[in-house]
Amino acid sequence: MKFSAVVRGLALASAIVLGGQSAEAQNLFAPAARINDTVVTEFEVQQRQRFLQLLNAPGSDRDTALQGLIDDRLRAVAVAQAGISLTDEGLNEGLSEFASRANLTLPEFTKALEQSGVSRETLRDFVANSLGWRELVRARYSRQASVSEDEINRALGNTRSTGSGLRVLLSEIIIPAPPQRAAQVMALAERIAQSQSEGEFSRYAAQYSATASRGRGGRMPWTPLEQLPPTLHPLLLALAPGEVTAPLPIPNAVALFQLRGIEESGKPAKTYSEIEYAAYYMAGGRSEATLAQAARLRDEVDTCDDLYAVAKGQPEEVLDRGAKAPADIPQDIAFELAKLDRGEVSTALTRADGNTLVFLMLCNRTAATNAEATRDDVISALRQRKLQGFANLYMDQLRADARIVMQ
Repeated sequence: MKFSAVVRGLALASAIVLGGQSAEAQNLFAPAARINDTVVTEFEVQQRQRFLQLLNAPGSDRDTALQGLIDDRLRAVAVAQAGISLTDEGLNEGLSEFASRANLTLPEFTKALEQSGVSRETLRDFVANSLGWRELVRARYSRQASVSEDEINRALGNTRSTGSGLRVLLSEIIIPAPPQRAAQVMALAERIAQSQSEGEFSRYAAQYSATASRGRGGRMPWTPLEQLPPTLHPLLLALAPGEVTAPLPIPNAVALFQLRGIEESGKPAKTYSEIEYAAYYMAGGRSEATLAQAARLRDEVDTCDDLYAVAKGQPEEVLDRGAKAPADIPQDIAFELAKLDRGEVSTALTRADGNTLVFLMLCNRTAATNAEATRDDVISALRQRKLQGFANLYMDQLRADARIVMQ
């Protein structure tokens, strides 16, 4: 691999950049964000950015690096509160394994980082946080992530294009929850989660939901289970008809789902390796003017390619298009994509504390073929998918409960 070349390039770039930033260097330890009783400093943000750049990893821009560090703070507190601590031996094994991914020993890897301006503490904190969080998730959700024989057989049937998939009949409620109303919305969602009937849940949907289905009392049509976000699968399969999920925190909103029915579809279930979508960000949030503009735009575009013309001349970040594995898609976006066919649009989501409307369009779904999957492969994949789903939900809850202030 070209690791050494990347290191040399970053080391040179770091020297050039740092040489011209003496004034900025004075503020390196100023807070970039406050998370409950802890802070993330500008120095840590710069370190995380350089670290990710050195690894050629995605998300090396400042905002993504900062959000990752905020999540790390929340994870570290949760790990400590659970009484989980790493042994020196376990941490060194994790560090060595991480270095081996670059075909380097730990000393070689650490030296390469330091030559590029990344401290060994940055590497240690990154790996330690990942290891501790993994142990916490396993300890907290191991029993719930167990895999049944039916699930294994069904998954094996799916990958070999035999057997029947499942489909579910749901009602949904997604309530906008800007930071200043987060606690109030969560209290309302907890009350809705106690709904005793479909009619009661539908009345709540008509009154509070931000989705297009609110006019139908939140009722969704029959939906293949595999089309829904992986994080939802174990939650829905645990429900009896009429029951409601616990409130699910998502960015700027809280989601609830009521199971109205579940059955075998009579068709082989499909799995997807990638889902391609486009998100066009519109200033104004859910204001009447912005929603009206989005409605007009919905009538003007037929495919994701059409959005390039719409975004022309605007800052590059207003249009985000890409293809991701289902498990890597942000949970709120995955909820909405599950309801869309190719070329269809959702305007249920917001960003920037509710000040930006997400014009979300499904571009394509790519089916996966795993005919050679073994039983052990399937067990491992199902278990890991469940654990990742629980981890994502737990992280969303930690963020929802935290006091996060950007500086």
